[in-house]
Amino acid sequence: MAKLWFKFQRYFRRKPVRFFTFLVLYLTAGSLVFLHSGFVGQPAISQSQASPAAGVQAEGAELPFLGDLHLGRGFRDTGEASNIARRYGPWFKGKDGSERAKLGDYGGAWSRALKGRIVREKEEERVFLWMKALTLARVLANYEVRHDTANGRFLVPLIVPLCLSCVRRCGRNIYADPSILASLAKYIGCYLDDTQSRALRGVSFFDYKKMTIFRCQDNCAERGYLYAGLEFGAECYCGHKIQATNVSEAECDMECKGERGSVCGGANRLSVFRLQLAQESARRYGSAVFRGCFRRPDNLSLALPVTAAMPNMSVDKCVDLCTEKEYPLAALAGTACHCGFPTTRFPLHEREDEQLCAQKCSAEEFESCGTPRYFIVYQTQVQDNRCMDRRFLPAKSKQLIALASFPGAGNTWARHLIELATGFYTGSYYFDGSLYNKGFKGERDHWRSGRTICIKTHESGQKEIEAFDAAILLIRNPYKALMAEFNRKYGGHIGFAAHAHWKGKEWPEFVRNYAPWWATHTLDWLKFGKKVLVVHFEDLKRDLFVQLGRMVSLLGVAVREDRLLCVESQKDGNFKRSGLRKLEYDPYTADMQKVISAYIKMVDAALKGRNVTGVPDDYYPR
Repeated sequence: MAKLWFKFQRYFRRKPVRFFTFLVLYLTAGSLVFLHSGFVGQPAISQSQASPAAGVQAEGAELPFLGDLHLGRGFRDTGEASNIARRYGPWFKGKDGSERAKLGDYGGAWSRALKGRIVREKEEERVFLWMKALTLARVLANYEVRHDTANGRFLVPLIVPLCLSCVRRCGRNIYADPSILASLAKYIGCYLDDTQSRALRGVSFFDYKKMTIFRCQDNCAERGYLYAGLEFGAECYCGHKIQATNVSEAECDMECKGERGSVCGGANRLSVFRLQLAQESARRYGSAVFRGCFRRPDNLSLALPVTAAMPNMSVDKCVDLCTEKEYPLAALAGTACHCGFPTTRFPLHEREDEQLCAQKCSAEEFESCGTPRYFIVYQTQVQDNRCMDRRFLPAKSKQLIALASFPGAGNTWARHLIELATGFYTGSYYFDGSLYNKGFKGERDHWRSGRTICIKTHESGQKEIEAFDAAILLIRNPYKALMAEFNRKYGGHIGFAAHAHWKGKEWPEFVRNYAPWWATHTLDWLKFGKKVLVVHFEDLKRDLFVQLGRMVSLLGVAVREDRLLCVESQKDGNFKRSGLRKLEYDPYTADMQKVISAYIKMVDAALKGRNVTGVPDDYYPR
């Protein structure tokens, strides 16, 4: 192989004209393919893409709102359109009832969020082609130095402009040196960070194994933030403004966990970058989530502390204002925009009929901006930091409380909710490095350490159960739990099992072994558990505020309603299976369903025998 490569290299070294001709053809072909894809038209969203399978969603992942779209912004009133996840609120038809938007217009057939996603996908394609051209330009420039021949000096100046012209066709009006082109973000400096008052107060995520500068920048830019900051070599923070003082560069001295030689902040020190590419398009089309129509709170100034008059009101203007002011809620009230947090004065629990908010925006014909009495509310991309502080217990706990569940029943999601609601880390009977790397710092503690608020466990033996003083027993529909665990086993926490696994012998064997365990797990905990609080996964999703409050009470922590409201606004966490991959068939055979239905009836009878609510109705019939 080495000899063949040597011959190939020697051939092109002797024939530089052929080498450069080959590169020109390669670049030309790539450019033509890219330009062709840009003119094909907008892709259609199929039924299967628009409606994710419920059976393969992540632990705790919530399906997008698929309700009535009679007020959806710019949607055509068709069956297919009604399956698209809703982002923006009411729309209006003309006097004759016909749609105002034209086919192919983003205002007619696409939601703003969907448009933003398409723009980002095209942006990624442009950046990829741009980087490919830049790399080849550098290769050619180096080739000229190494091969000081007449042909080489003649061809390189022609090909490098060709690469840069590709950059211009990709939408980058840059004609500078390639080293300048390579800069996707501008480094601002090293800043002080405080856990009680963050320098960047947007979303955050951790990866204690694979964090890189580019990954942090990419995640923040995708969400429309202006700044990205890295800390402790593994923590990424996003924000629209820096609220801290600049410190010496020497204080940012920690290497990135996933990128040797690169600095990712320090101890309570942030390496901050100003994002430049793709950020504006992300902000423009990004991500305000429609929460609904709500009655004006009684004490408006306390419930929503920031108010601004907007004669030319639009959703964009109000959302941008509240985002700039670092508030997670934007409430539109006719010609006034209000910003604030979800609180007990404005909890967003009692939605009103959207027709009560159906007043057109003065600056946008197809959107509703609410009225002085009924507000249209959107959730911005600002992260609510009232529930983000987490730590170990200050003193060793005198009792061990289990968070028990069958695998695939939402234990990881429940841990995320409990940590946000209590402010304390949760532990585990096992050790999962991927969970530790995602921020579950209690994962490394021994389960008897007493430093964590509760302990994750899937155990179901009498000895293991009796080791705990109390337990939260999380139960999920076995059909969905089995599929979630099968996906986790063969695809990871947020991945999917391959089609071959579903069709092969793995799936029938998995159901045969795990379905009985689903029943015996619940029966054993009901029989041997000392103090068991039963929580159904489906009830936790449907009424998180009430169910999570019950769980926190059992853990011996005072229930703070404002903190629970904060959890509601960021309940998904890092482990959310996208749901876009949908099985085209029901993997459960008639025999499997018959067996599982018998187990459901068995568990239902055991729950009712303990004077506990039986399984939800949607467990059966299947």
